[in-house]
Amino acid sequence: MTEYAIIERIFDTISARKQADASQSYVAGLFARGTKKIAQKVGEEATETVLASAGGDKKEIVAESADLLFHLLVLWAAHGVTPQDVLRELERREGISGIDEKKSRKQ
Repeated sequence: MTEYAIIERIFDTISARKQADASQSYVAGLFARGTKKIAQKVGEEATETVLASAGGDKKEIVAESADLLFHLLVLWAAHGVTPQDVLRELERREGISGIDEKKSRKQ
C-alpha cells in the first residue's frame, strides 16, 4: 500500500455517498446540488489555497490543499473520472516538457 492509497479510499467513500441522504452527508448534499455547485466549491477552495500560499503559512497551505483535493475528488466522482484516470494522464505526460505538452493540445 502506498501513501497515495488515501486518495483512493477517500474517492471510494465519496462515490459511495452519491446516493446517501443529503441531510446526513455533506458529500451527498453536494451531489444533490449538482455539478455547478461542486465546481464552485473547487474554485472557492482553490482561491483559499492560493491565499494561504500568499500568506506563507505552511500549516494553512496544507489544510487548504487538503480541502481543495477533497472537493476535486468530489468533482471527479460527479463526472465519472477516477484518480486512476488522472494518474494515467500524469504518467503519459511524464518526461514531456510543459511547453511541448501544451503545444500537443492545440493540434
